[in-house]
Amino acid sequence: MAEPTPAQRMIGDFAPKLVELTDEVLFGDVWARSELSPRDRSLITVACLVSTGSTEQLVGHLTRARANGLTEVELKEAIIHLAFYAGWPRAMSAINVAKRVFEEQTARD
Repeated sequence: MAEPTPAQRMIGDFAPKLVELTDEVLFGDVWARSELSPRDRSLITVACLVSTGSTEQLVGHLTRARANGLTEVELKEAIIHLAFYAGWPRAMSAINVAKRVFEEQTARD
């Protein structure tokens, strides 16, 4: 039996169709396309999440971004850069999320 996906763990019983779309379309197709590297997709996704203030989703995507080759320094720099385009409050919220995520990763390593 396969390990449940993050979407299955979060909302599997509550919204199975959204889990199916997340797992099969978003991560099974869109993220798997070869036209962009996983690293580039992660950077784009993090930028979009910061820009829209979607900090709850940012937690998992910062972790994914690190696994896809982005460094902590690069991700912090992206958030700093976005402060001038997406807004200071969104960048401040995002950098606090990043700080927590990176501290947790460091503690696990």
